Amino acid sequence: MVNVTKFLHVFVFLCFISFHAEAAVKKYQFDIQVNNVSRLCHAKPIVTVNGRFPGPTIYAREGDRVLVNVTNHAQYNMSIHWHGLKQYRNGWADGPAYITQCPIQTGNSYVYDFNVTGQRGTLWWHAHILWLRATVYGAIVIMPKQGTPFPFPQPEREEVLLLGEWWHADVEEVEKQGNNLGLPPNMSDAHTINGKPGPLFPCSEKHTFAMQVEQGKTYLLRIINSALNDELFFAIANHSMTVVEIDAVYTKPFSTQSLLIAPGQTTNVLVRANQIPGRYFMAARPFMDVPIPVDNKTATAIFQYKGIPNAVIPKLPNLPAPNDSAFALSYEEKLRSLNSAQYPANVPLKVDRNLFYTIGLGRNSCPSCVNGTRLTASLNNISFVMPQIGLLQAHYFDIKGVFKTDFPAKPPTPFNYTGAPLTANLGTARGTRISKIPFNSTVELVLQDTNLLSVESHPFHLHGYNFFVVGTGIGNFDPAKDPAKYNLVDPPERNTVGVPTGGWTAIRFRADNPGVWFLHCHLELHTGWGLKTAFLVEDGPGSDQTVLPPPKDLPPC
Repeated sequence: MVNVTKFLHVFVFLCFISFHAEAAVKKYQFDIQVNNVSRLCHAKPIVTVNGRFPGPTIYAREGDRVLVNVTNHAQYNMSIHWHGLKQYRNGWADGPAYITQCPIQTGNSYVYDFNVTGQRGTLWWHAHILWLRATVYGAIVIMPKQGTPFPFPQPEREEVLLLGEWWHADVEEVEKQGNNLGLPPNMSDAHTINGKPGPLFPCSEKHTFAMQVEQGKTYLLRIINSALNDELFFAIANHSMTVVEIDAVYTKPFSTQSLLIAPGQTTNVLVRANQIPGRYFMAARPFMDVPIPVDNKTATAIFQYKGIPNAVIPKLPNLPAPNDSAFALSYEEKLRSLNSAQYPANVPLKVDRNLFYTIGLGRNSCPSCVNGTRLTASLNNISFVMPQIGLLQAHYFDIKGVFKTDFPAKPPTPFNYTGAPLTANLGTARGTRISKIPFNSTVELVLQDTNLLSVESHPFHLHGYNFFVVGTGIGNFDPAKDPAKYNLVDPPERNTVGVPTGGWTAIRFRADNPGVWFLHCHLELHTGWGLKTAFLVEDGPGSDQTVLPPPKDLPPC
């Protein structure tokens, strides 16, 4: 009997240990501070986390609880978004300023407290106020549960690659100047890989990222587009990449010479060091298939075989042409969810709510601006106006007069969306208008680009959810014919999707996460111009289907 009791004690103890190994608490301290950083022969003060640029990587395991205490020592208000984390019932930890919280003021702190449930892979975090994410960003690496292997060959080692942008000038001043003039602000002066522009730029000896590899070994690259306004191509000279995950969702593996990655998106690839040992450039530069000015400079880092001297000049990869729309479309078509028994693609087949949103650029009157007008952007001809308090607080505490739930399900006036450029009647309505969605209903949203001023591709990000990209096409969406071509079996599942230039994208999701969730273009320029709205997802009937109460330290407005 003693042995049985002893066995039970040991068994219970082991269960306790394994449970705690499964669900650890990971704590981080983020000090928002201003530090002098030098790039391109020029030093300037930038906002950083813990003095690091890019900021620290958050490491967690599926099932962990993460606590990040953010203390703001900078002169700007601050909020941090954990991009791609679903934050079930917990919008208070989502981070977009004036959507789910008021910002953290100078001298104050706020603890972002969230669980990592049912997600594993590469995500990222960034400031979600003004243009501060130009320097305030970093990776989130979520490992699978202990004992759960990757559904692809185990790599020898992994590396995070954050693709970014760098301005000579103070980014907040650049944005302010653009807003005052009513024009697009000055474009960035360089692209970066892990904060470093690479040797194609001046003064780069110290400012080049290099990773050392060994012949015959396989590496996992966790690639994140943290640029403000540029979709990017990425390639490694002479090496093919196998895509295995996008936006922290496993994909059917496929091999490619180049990637396309929009701001907000992540892509995991396997790379085998199977070439003649040498030094090879990894390179990133923009994709832009309309005549809009863009920072077209190439950031580089070095994929360096062990034992090769630094004197060897690296080889540049062949990136697609900057306007290669055909590559962009064919690349997106290759993305498919893994859709295995362990990682199924639960695509909603029946749709409760059909939404059709047009994306437009416009001009509103502005007597103090150049030309007397201000450039603006809209969904269904509504430029979103940010409230003075968080929408989630207004919803939770039933504060009247902050927002209206009358966002139209379709544009007020149908027109030939992608026909000849439209340059007259470009004024937009302005308002804090969002859509109310019943809990657990299924939503199909078609995002349609338009030729108001100019067609352009737009990466759209939905907070609080992943969605399935069931269809995409060029031209005007045809509700009679296009749905027949949808992929409802293994479409890519993601949190940020590119709407093609002069085309449309259809996404589906189940509204099972109550709260107020931001939907916006992830080009910071367009977000600032009003290309955003939100979904208010109502509480469900169950006690575990309602928005959690706000934390005690939620920043005041």
